Amino acid sequence: MARLRPVTGGSFARPVEEDRARRPFRNREGTAVTDVTTDSSTGQARANAELLREELVRDLREQGAIRSEAVAAAVATVPRHVFLPGETLAAAYAADNAPIVKSDGHGLTLSSVSAVHLQATMLEAAGIEPGMNVCEVGSGGYNAALMAELVGEHGRVTTVDIDPDITERARAFLDEAGYSQVEVVLADAEHGVPGRALFDRIIVTAGSWDIPPAWLEQLSAGGRIIVPLRLKGTTRWISFDRDHTGGLVSRGYGLCVFVPFQGAGSHAERSITMEDGVVLHLDDENVQLDAGALRAALHQPRIERWSGALFDMPDEQMLFLLTNDPAMALLYADQPVIDRELLARPALRGVPVLVGGDSFAYRAARPNDEMSSGYESGVYAHGPAAEDIADRYVGLLRRWADKYHRRGAASIQYLPELATPPVPSSGVITKRHGTVVVTWP
Repeated sequence: MARLRPVTGGSFARPVEEDRARRPFRNREGTAVTDVTTDSSTGQARANAELLREELVRDLREQGAIRSEAVAAAVATVPRHVFLPGETLAAAYAADNAPIVKSDGHGLTLSSVSAVHLQATMLEAAGIEPGMNVCEVGSGGYNAALMAELVGEHGRVTTVDIDPDITERARAFLDEAGYSQVEVVLADAEHGVPGRALFDRIIVTAGSWDIPPAWLEQLSAGGRIIVPLRLKGTTRWISFDRDHTGGLVSRGYGLCVFVPFQGAGSHAERSITMEDGVVLHLDDENVQLDAGALRAALHQPRIERWSGALFDMPDEQMLFLLTNDPAMALLYADQPVIDRELLARPALRGVPVLVGGDSFAYRAARPNDEMSSGYESGVYAHGPAAEDIADRYVGLLRRWADKYHRRGAASIQYLPELATPPVPSSGVITKRHGTVVVTWP
């Protein structure tokens, strides 16, 4: 990670509530404020913004993103619309809105302002207290302002980004919103901000493949780091505390989507094209796959196996599947492939796939009123060994439903490279600077 390029952004991995940003919100006088832009500076616009912040706090409480009075007060106070010029007030205060700030001209998003519900979730996980010294990696401005509210007048907030356009933007908006005390640093965040360390909390707002040594070195003894970490082709924000070994141990996690780091610190996922519109994504460079054999399997009739176990919490189940069999990958298909019925709809957004030589199986679900969730899990399998690989997959589905059907069932450790490496297994993920170990107690 010689050049870690932190960029802000992301949205929680679930359908975006676009109607929330579009439907008219009415102020106390009954006036719709949807079309009032954030550039409006009238007293009425400021009053409308205050009402929208109140509604935003209510929405975030209902979603479970806000659990504490401290985070609620911060969200109710910071004028998010100042950081989103040109957006309507309703869009600026929509819980799931993550506006793009910068792209590369070819459609690739380089920076966006994170959705508020994800920011609130991560701030709750961080447990920021008054007087703390906090570092944010990736500078959008708004999140740093929320942190400034949480640390209070005796705390410190530093936000660092490698992109001068982003830091200039953040500095201007923080000053305009009244948070000139936040330190905005233009630097390569792989090296942290040694002049402002040690940090009680480090909060990363870009998808990270690994945890640079500098972040651990600049984290205080009782510190906590919140990082969207790439694991087996998916990203999860993980709240890490230090443990007695010098590494990190999770205290919470959740599925998310963030704009990834760019530059030398980025990591290109391994992908294998089975056919036009059908791609496998893998982390493990050592797994050998026969694309030709899998392509042939794709055109063979599928078989179905149903587990008799409920389908629920697909994000939690996905983490279990990906970390409990070394032959698991992610299968993606585009819409024309689905329309041709080569693969079923679960593959459209990415689905765990178990690959075995010339055959593969992927997760499916069907309605079943006998299940508490209303759905039963199962698999679709293709290839000469479809029967065997389907049975193997179904065994994993049953095991998850029987033992781990709950939020936060996994324990995630990060061991820096100087630590003794664990015995290789499907839950051991080797990174550039250390090792991630996912276990299921």
